[in-house]
Amino acid sequence: MSLLLPIVVGICVGIIVGLLGAGGGILSVPILVYLLGQSPHNAAAGSLLIVGATSLIALIGRRKEVHWKQGAVFGALSITGSFIGSFLNSLVSPNLLMYLFSALLLIVAGLMFRKAAKEKNEAGAKPRTMSPNTDANEKMCNKNTRGKENSQRPNSRLHHWITIIFAAVLIGVLTGFFGVGGGFAVVPALTLIMHFDMKEASATSLLVMVIASLAGLAARMGTAIQIDYLSVLPFAFASMIGGPIGASLTRKTKSTTLTFLFALLLLLVAVYTLSATLLGA
Repeated sequence: MSLLLPIVVGICVGIIVGLLGAGGGILSVPILVYLLGQSPHNAAAGSLLIVGATSLIALIGRRKEVHWKQGAVFGALSITGSFIGSFLNSLVSPNLLMYLFSALLLIVAGLMFRKAAKEKNEAGAKPRTMSPNTDANEKMCNKNTRGKENSQRPNSRLHHWITIIFAAVLIGVLTGFFGVGGGFAVVPALTLIMHFDMKEASATSLLVMVIASLAGLAARMGTAIQIDYLSVLPFAFASMIGGPIGASLTRKTKSTTLTFLFALLLLLVAVYTLSATLLGA
């Protein structure tokens, strides 16, 4: 049973990470602490190994949906921001930290629920019909618009990269401050700020999580933190099996459904975290 439990929960976590591109760090840390009896610090280190391995396998299966350049920049710059977040983390009490964490998840969940509703309304809207004259006029407008876009392209590209840098550093600060995996924040950032659809955002977030997990593990080398490999490795291997399953489900699931499921996951974790903090205060 001691070996079966990490395998079962590992497969479940892997499916969620592969399907939503996030949730692994949020789920694996409490599982390692409350179900497998590890200390929070050791669980965080083990979670990085689990999430990193699962994300890597899921990333291979979804490589065609990844925005590689933006994802690599997000990963690199989020590491920089995490140092700032880690410093701020030491200035607040544990209870305040968890209250803020719950508030963050509730805010992001609300935004994602709103986005899911918007996507559903847009998908249900009927395409308007165009007369031949209207079609010709629109083509002329599109031609003029393309000319304007070409003249503004350098500024557009600069604004695009400034947005990526700002969002990536901000995500890094949030990740370092709350001490959990960054997938829960990367996906909303890519969808709400970078305007990726949910499938592209969840796939690109896998690349970001691989980079962040490797950096987190490297930062813990030589410290007193120990990884319980007897439970973490079965968890990780099982999660790696579940990852491709979740990734394959994205091809059969609507983007609106993925957005809703991600929002629901954030809401459930927020309610649980808030309840546990209030009861333990």
